[in-house]
Amino acid sequence: MLFLNDTDINIWKYLSKTDKPVILYGMGNGADKILHNFDKFNIKCSGIMASDNFVRGQSYCGFKVSKLSFFEELFDDFIIAVAFGTQLPDVMENIKSISLRHEIVVPNVPVFGSGIFDDNFISQNAEKMECAYSLLADSRSRQVFEAAVKFYYSGKLELLWDITDSKDEIFQNVLKLSPHENYIDLGAYHGDTIDELIHYSGGYNKIIAIEPDFKNFRKLNEHIKGMDNIIAENKIIWNHNGTILFSQESGRSSGVNLKGTPSQAVTIDKLNVHFNASYIKMDVEGCEKEAIAGGVLTLESSKPKLNIAAYHRFADFFELILLIHSINPNYRFFLRHHPYIPFWDTNIYCI
Repeated sequence: MLFLNDTDINIWKYLSKTDKPVILYGMGNGADKILHNFDKFNIKCSGIMASDNFVRGQSYCGFKVSKLSFFEELFDDFIIAVAFGTQLPDVMENIKSISLRHEIVVPNVPVFGSGIFDDNFISQNAEKMECAYSLLADSRSRQVFEAAVKFYYSGKLELLWDITDSKDEIFQNVLKLSPHENYIDLGAYHGDTIDELIHYSGGYNKIIAIEPDFKNFRKLNEHIKGMDNIIAENKIIWNHNGTILFSQESGRSSGVNLKGTPSQAVTIDKLNVHFNASYIKMDVEGCEKEAIAGGVLTLESSKPKLNIAAYHRFADFFELILLIHSINPNYRFFLRHHPYIPFWDTNIYCI
């Protein structure tokens, strides 16, 4: 099968057939989705584990949350299934350390939406994946792409170690930003990616920062106070201008939602009128397709450099490449995964 070996086993099938106890490591939305699939595939969860400093005698989904040491005393051998995301170096190192003593897997569930990355998913998307793969500009991108397929399918944690890069390489050797960028920051959060731009470019000409979540937007305004030539707007980036429903929940819980409140939406093309963007970063919590669709004229005429999150939905790492290529076939595509467990902070860079 595409990008897989005969020895690769789908993670859900693997866990359904193991004789070892399966311990879920983590709580929250991701854990809920994983437990739903455990029920679907008749996978028995034998306990819930948290990092030592998060264990406070609480319960989760009918289980008492326990430390690793509890399960080490209870079982001779077991499998740990990671159910949360982290980019904290100490937490990642702890997970890596635990993996030297116990088998750790990652039953992947999408950040947004539903479904699993299995044989059926690969079969349905094989042609798209092959097309996107052929458009990648360098060998490292192809390595990351191949690892993405294997990791989503098999859940083998060790696949991440060899394809994780710092952002220095891609910013210094590929994006090569200058102090004169006209930057559109979509999903500006608290201003961290404005800082990232300045760190790698040494400055900027002007910036438009879009952040739809109001709490984040207030923090963004505090962060950029006193900085020149920055416009911050509390809007949703979308495929048309107007009003759409958006839930203000902060973080990944915020999003376009039928239960949300009417909020102002804007397109990239409208933002770019008289702006002439040279660089656009896009991390918009699963709405990347809609954002790109609202920037067709900009991508066709200005061809700004792009930095796009490609991990919110399983198909993002290939479908977004194909979408951008269909708009402007002159783009070159690079795929990189930065330090994060699981396959989050994986971005498509277009120049």
